[in-house]
Amino acid sequence: MRFIIPILFTIIILSTACHKSENVIPTPLPIVEISTDKAVYKPGDVVTFTLALSPDNPIKVRYKYLNEIIEENTISTTTWTWTPPTQDFKGYMTELSSTTNGTEQIIGTIAVDVSSDWKNFPRYGFLSSFHEMSSAAMDDNIKRLSRYHINGLQFYEPTEKYHKPLAGTVNNPSYMWQDFARRSTYKPTVEGYIAKAHQAGMKAMLYNLINGALEDAEADGVNRKWYLFTDRFHTQRAFYDPGSAFKSPIYLMNPTHTAWIEYMASKNTDLYAVYNFDGIHYNQIRNLGNLNDFIGFGIYLSNGYNTSLQTLHWANPSKDLLLTTFNSWDAGYYTDFRYFELWNPQLDFADLYAYKVSPPDPKIFVLAAYVNYALADHPGFFNTPSVLFADAVIFALGGSHIELGEHMLCNEYFPNDNLQMKPDLQSKLVTYYDFLTAYENVLRDGGRIYEAELTSLDHKVNIYPWPPQIGGVTSVEREMDNRQVYHLLNFTNATTLQWRDDTGIQTKPDPIEDFELTYTSLDHVKKVWFASPDYMEGASEEIDFKQDGIKLSFKVPYLEYWTMIVVEY
Repeated sequence: MRFIIPILFTIIILSTACHKSENVIPTPLPIVEISTDKAVYKPGDVVTFTLALSPDNPIKVRYKYLNEIIEENTISTTTWTWTPPTQDFKGYMTELSSTTNGTEQIIGTIAVDVSSDWKNFPRYGFLSSFHEMSSAAMDDNIKRLSRYHINGLQFYEPTEKYHKPLAGTVNNPSYMWQDFARRSTYKPTVEGYIAKAHQAGMKAMLYNLINGALEDAEADGVNRKWYLFTDRFHTQRAFYDPGSAFKSPIYLMNPTHTAWIEYMASKNTDLYAVYNFDGIHYNQIRNLGNLNDFIGFGIYLSNGYNTSLQTLHWANPSKDLLLTTFNSWDAGYYTDFRYFELWNPQLDFADLYAYKVSPPDPKIFVLAAYVNYALADHPGFFNTPSVLFADAVIFALGGSHIELGEHMLCNEYFPNDNLQMKPDLQSKLVTYYDFLTAYENVLRDGGRIYEAELTSLDHKVNIYPWPPQIGGVTSVEREMDNRQVYHLLNFTNATTLQWRDDTGIQTKPDPIEDFELTYTSLDHVKKVWFASPDYMEGASEEIDFKQDGIKLSFKVPYLEYWTMIVVEY
């Protein structure tokens, strides 16, 4: 499938405080399809770019860090290379342009991330099917995810058993087995996906349960004293029954029991001896009432995870560890970044503010937030505005959204592919992920989030601080060294303020063009620039401003879903 569908757009001529000569608006040019050879690069790596079609005329290529031009050149072939600066953890935007009648037009963009460790700016995706597959089929999935700059993949349970993730033994690993949902899983597919992910610069994380075992666990060496019980006399083991479609009930294990965690650590070591996973992403079973250990003491699951995760880390210190937590329930777990799965009652955009990347808790986060959840039981399509609004808010607050794999996530069972993306959503998400990647250093790289105090000068928009309100534009500010970053989120004609938008009723916002904003600034402003994933394929543009004493004013060229304004001092 195509990643960027040709879109026609009009370059908006800005009216600013400084005089600019009038230009004739040129005939819009189609957007070109462009890709890179990896999802992410290490410092010193060479980036290879490829155009889907040969250019008819030379194309200008501009490499930018935020709004600063790093390098420019001209290309006339479908493939070329660029070596980014060697600084670690930097995002860049590559802008392609063509000139018609003396006017330059953006005809394509693509981001480049230079990061030696994916955990600084995780863009998490998933894989959920490991049947017999050709190498070409696996390549297609990895290449598509690479175009979204996905740098980590959750391998959704290609395990035979939660308590024994390696099927077979280290000396004789199984070639084929059934996963928990009784689906056939093949060793060459798992190995192939890991290798192809690594070639693209992605990390491969195995999904497993930290406190779950199947009914045959005792035959595999699990001691009955490690279980959790619903009574004080260890007669009734606590369990969750997912139904007959699955292999077994899931019995709850005691995460505070040292022997259980040491058992799991040894099984992880066996797994790593066969499969080159980069780490394990643990989920957990919760909300099963009062629980007791073998000797009758009450157990609170949240109390044991930090120690458990430390033990698991020490057993395999070179491997990454993640733990799914729910809503904002978190205890500073010993994980590489925070991963929250959102459920009722945290279904509104206003609830997402609790996860913002900001001191005193600046740890990067990923949200598992299932948009159009109520539609997932039947075949259909995602509502494009629902997804774009959710991503805009999550990205503006400094997070990312696990949603992309072989298909888009519609509920917590990752293989569920009932809902598909329409072509417009596929195209828009490419630009949104380019935006998330290229501007990671002003979206997710430190700073403190505030409720912005912007005012409309021309009354074209109603500006509100957080939380969002229907009928207005919500503003959020991130204060950084020598920069203030303002995010404008357009809820002017929204139909719902729920990010989950269960039944897909959200509507596409009406674009707002050339509106003036002002705010108070005590510092001398050097530059104001803006960018939006909804405008010029996310390319940045410097805008004129007026500073009169402590009042700064500027004109915003365009706002559809989300626009970012950066003020530099």
